[in-house]
Amino acid sequence: MGPTSGHGRRDLIKRAAAIGLIAVPSMSALSACASSDSGSDNKVDKGKKTDKNPLGVNASAPLEVVIFDGGFGEQYAKDAEAVYRKTYPKAKVKHAATQKIQSVLQPRFNGGTPPDLIDNSGAEQMDMGVLVGKKQLADLTPLLDAPSIDDPKKKVRDTLRPGVVEMGQFDGQPVWIFYYAYTVYGVWYSQTALDKLDAEYPETWDDMLAVCAKAKKKGMAGWTYAGKHPYYVPFSLYPFIAKIGGREVLDAIDNLEPNAWKHPAVKAAFEAYYELYKKGYILKGTPGLDHIQSQTAWNEGKALFLPNGSWVENEAKQTTPKDFDMRVSAPSGLDKSDTMPFGTIWASGGEPFIVPAKAKNPDGGMEQLRIMLSEASSKNFTKQVSSLTSFDGGTDGLTLPPGLTSAIAALDKAGDNVVNPRIQDWYVALQKEKIGVAGLGELMAGRLTPVEAIKKIQAFADEAAKDDSIKHYKHQ
Repeated sequence: MGPTSGHGRRDLIKRAAAIGLIAVPSMSALSACASSDSGSDNKVDKGKKTDKNPLGVNASAPLEVVIFDGGFGEQYAKDAEAVYRKTYPKAKVKHAATQKIQSVLQPRFNGGTPPDLIDNSGAEQMDMGVLVGKKQLADLTPLLDAPSIDDPKKKVRDTLRPGVVEMGQFDGQPVWIFYYAYTVYGVWYSQTALDKLDAEYPETWDDMLAVCAKAKKKGMAGWTYAGKHPYYVPFSLYPFIAKIGGREVLDAIDNLEPNAWKHPAVKAAFEAYYELYKKGYILKGTPGLDHIQSQTAWNEGKALFLPNGSWVENEAKQTTPKDFDMRVSAPSGLDKSDTMPFGTIWASGGEPFIVPAKAKNPDGGMEQLRIMLSEASSKNFTKQVSSLTSFDGGTDGLTLPPGLTSAIAALDKAGDNVVNPRIQDWYVALQKEKIGVAGLGELMAGRLTPVEAIKKIQAFADEAAKDDSIKHYKHQ
């Protein structure tokens, strides 16, 4: 067990009302995927509620689960489904895994025949705001109010990390989404590589540039990132903006407020990142790399720093050297005038699970999630994929790998200074394709100056704010 895992950390992050991570979509035709209201209500009959079956699951009804086959793989879900089969031996459980969530499931949503439980993640993730706005999701309150597997005296909601329930809400309404993983975002690096440079992780931007200069002299780039998916860049850029100007800068961006992107903190952060490009500290060819290629280059020692989420330890394990000593840190600050302290980090729920409103067996879908939120299933996930779950306490007694140990230490250091930009799940198309690809991607590749990038991104945000076809959300 890592030295900082346990109750102290939970107390420190109590006020972190986090968002959903959402891995990286291509947003074509998302409205269409959730716009149809066809299909009849063909739900299975409810079962009898008992102490062992608090959700009233129909014990013989089929259950269908679709998992995003990404950084976490699918085995953890299969293992939890085996528990469902044992609990309800008459139920036939159908499992599928895909990286093309939208392509596979869009026709089924349109036809009113979606699966019972979906891990809605990945490059083809369905837009949460659209799904909620079109009333395509079931309210997960019955799951949260059900007794937990391990302690029937505790509700499921009372076993979760702070902020997780709120992440699944829109405008404070019922809980539509459950984020199963708990992700720490930041700047990832190899402690071994830093040691070889006789350097420490930089806490200010001048120090960051100095470390990058040192690396360049040794033939190593300072940074790389997922150039084809530059919406990974915000994993370190957004908390950097908050550190400079305060969390209210990110709130204004989330709220699509006029001129939010013109805040001096945004300008300072953009100028700092642009300096990485201008000084030649970004790995050559990075704009053409996808997330796997950039992670592999980083593992191979071609670059020192990588903005990413805590799934990277599992996703990159095939190419990570044994002596790599993977670490994550909160972003470097700008200077001593920053509003928030060093350690300010983005951490939040990840792997968004949904039960469709038109699922045949929604009770079964929620029961499967209840099983996944047991201590045994949570520990199984953490052991397999080097990530925390939203179950609070799923690391007790485990020997954790270096990246995850470091992520827990980073949460510990952050305390209450955890930020959670909601633009990631409120406005997925805006965040990924427009701000990410057309704005930040062009900035990092040197094809836009900071001033040009800010102007372009502010125009995208203004366009979204005026678009009546989009449901708009605001911080309460």
